[in-house]
Amino acid sequence: MRADRLLTLLLLLQNRGRMTAGELAAELEVSVRTVYRDVEALSAAGVPVYADRGPAGGYRLTEGYRTRLTGLTDGEAQSLVLAGLPGAAAELGLGAQLAAAQLKLDAALPAGLGEQARRTRERFHLDATAWFRDADPVPLLTTVAAAVWGSRVLRVRYRRWRGEVERELQPLGLVLKAGIWYLAARPAGADGAGDESSSVRTYRVSRLVECLPLPETFERPAGFDLAAHWRATTERMTEWSRSQLAELLVDATVLALLPARFGTAGQEAVEGARGPDGRGRFAVRLAVEAVPVAVGDLLRLGPGAEVTGPPELRAAVASAAGELAAVYRG
Repeated sequence: MRADRLLTLLLLLQNRGRMTAGELAAELEVSVRTVYRDVEALSAAGVPVYADRGPAGGYRLTEGYRTRLTGLTDGEAQSLVLAGLPGAAAELGLGAQLAAAQLKLDAALPAGLGEQARRTRERFHLDATAWFRDADPVPLLTTVAAAVWGSRVLRVRYRRWRGEVERELQPLGLVLKAGIWYLAARPAGADGAGDESSSVRTYRVSRLVECLPLPETFERPAGFDLAAHWRATTERMTEWSRSQLAELLVDATVLALLPARFGTAGQEAVEGARGPDGRGRFAVRLAVEAVPVAVGDLLRLGPGAEVTGPPELRAAVASAAGELAAVYRG
């Protein structure tokens, strides 16, 4: 809407000082000609906006002028929880609202505090995506987010490793973990009067093949805490994914790599290492996933690591290494 754009233009000039027509056009995602028309409209409405000529010119407000039109809309207020994660806000369809909310907050702050807020944004940035991993494509995220906000039942088709399933879900919350969005939801029809948090499951949003909001709404379970649910979920995942201990002999180079490759499990292995032996190798016990996954993880360590136990894991690694050697011999 033009009224929103005029307010945004006014707040940009108030917060940033002199700006060229090109800079304003880029911020507002409009043409330079549209900026010219909007500036004329502001001036006609009594806003003291002036144009400075020359190479260092641009538009500016009269010194000391501050607008008080800084109230937040519902969407802008909702977006503030993602103030440190503009990428996540954009994925949720709140990018424009967050940008507008930040401008209004800057305008409402006293001059000194506003400058501190801008300095902080210039010096600190949060990036939620892990290294060497692209964020999941999530074309249905905005639909899911709207259902979470409106407590609307969703009919979904979900892709699992064993095939696709259809579900009707009550979406309770969204979590962003290392660039991946997860949905906490429980089966539709659950009784909202009691605490049904034990029936809540976690779904990876990128694996939603179809997602249809239904007319029905639902009552959120009493006492459901999204942050607590996520902590419990990650604890269960950690216990499940590191269900057995691999016994290894590793050289000093591999020993130093374990924390980077295996996180907390790798750090614990380093702290409990014994050695070195006569060949300069260290004996470690490393928490790993099930055998098929562990084989690939351990082969990545190269010849500087030898699996000594359990016997079934050693045999699986030896078999995989033999098959790989046969490929290259061929």
